This record gives sequence, structure tokens and C-alpha cells, in this order.
Amino acid sequence: MQLRFLGGAGSVTGSKVMVEHEGRRLLLDCGLFQGLKQLRLHNRSALAVPSRSIDGVVLTQAHLAHSGFLPRLVELGFEGPVHATPATVELCQLLLPEAGRLLEEEARQANQVGYTKHAPAQALYTEAMAMRTLQRLQPHRHDELFEPVPGFIARLRPSGQVLGAASVHLRCGSHSMLYAGALGRADDPLLNAPAPPEGADQLLVEATYGNRQHRLPDAMARLSKLIGRTAARGGVVLLPAHAAGPAQLLLHAIRQLKASGRIPDLPVYLDSRIAADVVSVYQRYPEELRLDAPSCQALLQDVKVAQSTEEALALSRLKVPGILIAIEGVAYGRALAQHLKLLAPDPRNAIAFTSFQPAGTRGAALLAGKPQIKVQGDWISVRAEVLALDGLSGHADRHGLLDWILALPHAPKHVYLMQGEPEAADSLRQAIAERQPWPCSVPEYLELANIREDEALEHQGMPG
Repeated sequence: MQLRFLGGAGSVTGSKVMVEHEGRRLLLDCGLFQGLKQLRLHNRSALAVPSRSIDGVVLTQAHLAHSGFLPRLVELGFEGPVHATPATVELCQLLLPEAGRLLEEEARQANQVGYTKHAPAQALYTEAMAMRTLQRLQPHRHDELFEPVPGFIARLRPSGQVLGAASVHLRCGSHSMLYAGALGRADDPLLNAPAPPEGADQLLVEATYGNRQHRLPDAMARLSKLIGRTAARGGVVLLPAHAAGPAQLLLHAIRQLKASGRIPDLPVYLDSRIAADVVSVYQRYPEELRLDAPSCQALLQDVKVAQSTEEALALSRLKVPGILIAIEGVAYGRALAQHLKLLAPDPRNAIAFTSFQPAGTRGAALLAGKPQIKVQGDWISVRAEVLALDGLSGHADRHGLLDWILALPHAPKHVYLMQGEPEAADSLRQAIAERQPWPCSVPEYLELANIREDEALEHQGMPG
């Protein structure tokens, strides 16, 4: 058996692991790279193996860092099935076409304004390409055994973090492996805790917050204070969030803070209908939720949802204190770009992030305290207050990751730490080494691992 790390190695984005056994190739996750330009350029390139040679794909979740490369993979010649949980399939049906629409919108804007070096700028893929890709999706319930490609037996188990997210337990021949591309937290307010890990010879697990700890009560307190002081100075709180997961968690947190009287009764705006549609998907999977049906339905109560791009753009010009949840993703689109242009220069406003912001993104620049950020070719001064609210992330933190990994029923032959920037992944590696004598490594981009029948490991780099 061979493992090829085609993404999510040394980065939190671009998740892709290819498993090859007896001439069959299975791709675990198919995510887009985001952040640094040298990473984003991989999205425009072919994979290190021919896409036509890949027999099937298994997705761990719908977030674009795990699913957003699928339309490109199909364009490059992939013709196989894509397997995922039913909730992940439904979310992909919302998110992938929306990603294509935003990519087209961003390319049009770049050409109109002229802030691109490419002539003309072209979308990575289109809404129509994404719609065609959806035909390949095949749903599988949690704990159902299925054959993603001949010779491989897979089972998906709940992993939290996003509705429908799953770890993948895989068997091929005498080999077994467990892949947790995203792992949720045990105390998530919306989703059930991740299922305990199954025993496997090879463990591949995310390390996004491998060097950080976060507590929900602390984050709620910081959010309430931020909203209070921003309202006192007459400003708007801008909360960029992904459409599936972070946006719903923010809606729930704000509703709780209002109900307890910890924040003023400010108007709440959501700049994308997609995030509201995701709430409808949540309601169809009560078995994955900690919220009861009335609480789930109430997430959008008294929330003003923009129904069009024009309505979303108008939210940037709010003249009264308010809370604006703005959807971020593979492309910023016109709405979030305009929010940043108009709100970031005003010291009355605040910008807070609950999701991890990869290196090279505008979010990372804002959190680093940069006095200016570049948005659609323009340098924008940053005078608004900027805050990180990691405690509201759906990802497991360092303690949560360690608790889950160390709950393995027997020692793995090897542990690979993925979906983490180098410092976070290596910090988690050291923490595991302090507790168990398990071989543990942080794979590099395009690294190849040969796993022999006797479980001896050989590693070699692949040319970039």
C-alpha cells in the first residue's frame, strides 16, 4: 500500500491523500488550497498523478478545504464516484455551485476593475462545472460498510466539526487505516461529539489547533464584551464565517448572549442566503445535533438575511450599530470585499474571526495586526478593532485532539499529522511523543509512504 500526500501537508487547506493498493487508487478528500500564493497555484495545476487514474474519492466533509477541488478534478479527467455521508452530499450541493458562482464573480470583477495580472482573469471553475460534478456524489450512512473502489472496504463515522463530517476507516488487503481529516470538539454546542476512534495500523489526523487550547466560555465572554464596546462607540461588528458550521455556531452564540442579556439587542444581518439554506439542512439531520428542533429553527429568528448580491452589498453601509455575519470561502466575492473596504478603515467598527485563518489570507493579515490589507487591488487602512475568537471554532483544540488520538484501542504502527501549519503539527507531534512511543510524523507536500505487508515503512520525497 502507498500513501501520497497531495495536499493538507504543511497547510490546513488543500486536503488530499491518495491511497494506492494493487493498482487501485482512492483519493481521501479533494480540497482547494487557500492562502499563500505558492499554495493557491497548485489549484491551477494537474495533480502529481493523472486524474483519470484515480478510481474513486471519499470526502470527510463539505468544507471547500476538503471538497472544493472536485470540479477541477472532473475537468482534469476524473470519471469515478465520490462517496460521502448524506449530509455532506446535501451541503456540497449548496456549497460547490456557490463556490463556482463566486469564482466567476471574482474573475469578472478582476477584469472590470483591472486588478489582475492575468489577461483576462479566468475562474478556477464555474457554477455549471460544479453542478456537473454533483452527479458523481453517492451518499452512505454513518457506520455503513461500502466499497468505494474494488478491493477497498470503507466505513464513515461521525467526527463532528461540521454537519455530516466523518472519519474514514479503510481496509485494503491486510492493511487498515483511519483518516480524520477534520475532528470536532467534545463540547460543541450544535453537533454531537466525535465518535471514538477505531483501531487501525495507520492513523492520519488533522492538527489545525495542535498548539492551541480554547474554551467556549472564554470565547463567549470575549464576544459579548466586543459587541458591547463596539455598540457603545456606534460601530458594526463584522464576523466573517464559513457558510456551513461557523455561521450557524455564531447565530446560536449571539442568540444565547441576547437571551441572557449579556449583549444589547442589536440587529443581526446575514449576507448570504446559502448560510440560511444550510440551517434547513441541519433540520433534516436531528440525530447529529445537540439542538432540539425548535432551537434549530430559531437560529434565523429576527435575523435579516440578504436575498441577493445587491442586498448583501448594501449591508456594508449600515449607519447604526449592528452585527454582520459575512460568508467567507474559496473566493471573497463582491460582498465581503466591500464589507472590508468600508468597515475596516473606521475605528468604531470591529472584525472578529472564529475560524482558523491560513497564512497568506486577509484574515491572517488582519489578526497579525497589519495596518493595511489588499482587497481587490486596493490597499485598505485597518483602524477597526480586530479579534480572534478561537474558542468558537468547531475544530478540536490541542487537548481534544490528544484525547481522541490517545483513545485508540491499540497502538497504531504510524501516526501522520495533517491539516496543520508546521508549528501546530510539530507541537502536536511532540505532545504525542511525550505520552506514547508511537512513530509519528508530519508529512510534507507530495511525500510518498510505502507500507509493506510486514508494516515496515519507507518514505521518500517526490519532486514538486
